[in-house]
Parts: sequence; C-alpha cells; structure tokens
Amino acid sequence: MLKIVPDPPYNLHSLEDTLLVAADYALCAEAVAQQAVLMQPKSPVSVLMMTSMHELETLRRLLESALAQVQKPSDPQKLH
Repeated sequence: MLKIVPDPPYNLHSLEDTLLVAADYALCAEAVAQQAVLMQPKSPVSVLMMTSMHELETLRRLLESALAQVQKPSDPQKLH
C-alpha cells in the first residue's frame, strides 16, 4: 500500500539544513493556503486561510533570518 503522506526526513545533519527544510515546508504550506483561498474566495473560512497565509509568510521570513544568521561567519576577518 502506498503512503499518501511521506515520512519527514530523519537525517538532517545541521541546523542550516533543518532551517532550509523548514523554510521549504512553510513555503509549500503558504502556497496550499493561497490555492485554497483562490478556489473558495467567498467561503466563510477564507478569512482564516488568509490569516494562515500571513502567519506562514511571517514564519518563512523568520526562518530565512535565522538561516542568514547561521550562514554568517562567526569571526569576520579584518580588512586591511
């Protein structure tokens, strides 16, 4: 029997990898919420979907900020 939902990755090696995967999941969830709103724009739950989109966008920005902090060199070399 085929699984409908795949298992999450188990062998993430670093914080950077984890942040990248989390940002990808947030982006996908945001796209799904946008599609749901487009399919049913007059639905009573569309306001909740738009709120979810806003929260997911904010989450994605926070993850990107954390990723940038992880990727920043810890000891910047002095310029001569």
